[in-house]
Amino acid sequence: MMRHPPRSTPLYSSAASDVYKRQIDNIVRMQKITRVPKIQSYFKGVINLRGEIVSVMSIRNKMGLEDDVFTNASRIIILKLEEKGAIGVIVDEVKEVVNLSEDEIEKSTNKGKFINGIGKHGDDLISLLEINSVVDDNA
Repeated sequence: MMRHPPRSTPLYSSAASDVYKRQIDNIVRMQKITRVPKIQSYFKGVINLRGEIVSVMSIRNKMGLEDDVFTNASRIIILKLEEKGAIGVIVDEVKEVVNLSEDEIEKSTNKGKFINGIGKHGDDLISLLEINSVVDDNA
């Protein structure tokens, strides 16, 4: 789980489930992204991660939010998805990685297509993304 400040991209993955634990492979610093022509606007291009070519997407653009502003705190979270392989998602900042138990996760009935639920960590509420919907080309 990564908590976000008010402007950050709300990308979180619940470590309470083995499915989510396997999805996050790595968190890397922002690096040069090579643009690829004629792809969806939310895909920023590809990176070379230790010899593996990884597509990188902007969750902000996918959700219809303002463009990413890259800073020293910007990161790319590398996800390993069964059907799609490795994919990188840009986030504004990774503040903390936390484990949530099942009783700290509330499945939301009014969640929208990208939100899976809400996590409770201390006094903080954490949006939990439905990763498959975020990376789905048709969503």
